[in-house]
Amino acid sequence: MPYARKKMHSGDTHLRRRWRLRNRRKDLDEIDADLKNDPEKLLKQEVDLDKPGFGQFYCIHCATYYINDQALQAHFRTKVHKRRLKALEVEPYSIEDSLRAAGQGSFVQPQKRKMETQLSLAEVDEGKRMKVDTVMEEEKPAKQELSKVKKVTDYKKVLEEL
Repeated sequence: MPYARKKMHSGDTHLRRRWRLRNRRKDLDEIDADLKNDPEKLLKQEVDLDKPGFGQFYCIHCATYYINDQALQAHFRTKVHKRRLKALEVEPYSIEDSLRAAGQGSFVQPQKRKMETQLSLAEVDEGKRMKVDTVMEEEKPAKQELSKVKKVTDYKKVLEEL
């Protein structure tokens, strides 16, 4: 026998997603508060083994964690991220706005702000990255000396010098 037809309204697909709490993310006003308080603290979080990517790859605007930097960079190019940036350009609705709407005060147009995608982890830690590059360059001559020496006894001498 055929299955019974599910009786769901066809026009409420945009509402059904909000009803599910499993994939619930932060609202725009909560993200705006995070951006005003301390976004650097969110970019440089401590290692947390329970979060994807150990909590090191976080999109501030979408409030989501990613497994690695490549996944985060791919997320920055998606429509979802771009829509979120567009939505964050307008200041969120506040208590003052509701009082003005009730007749207590005059209407003030919400301010538009410029939102840009956050810097990647490599760009934030550029100073550390440069230090690592200089250390790697210092180690290269020592490796080249080891490759020139052919006898086992010579390896021991070179290692003692290092």
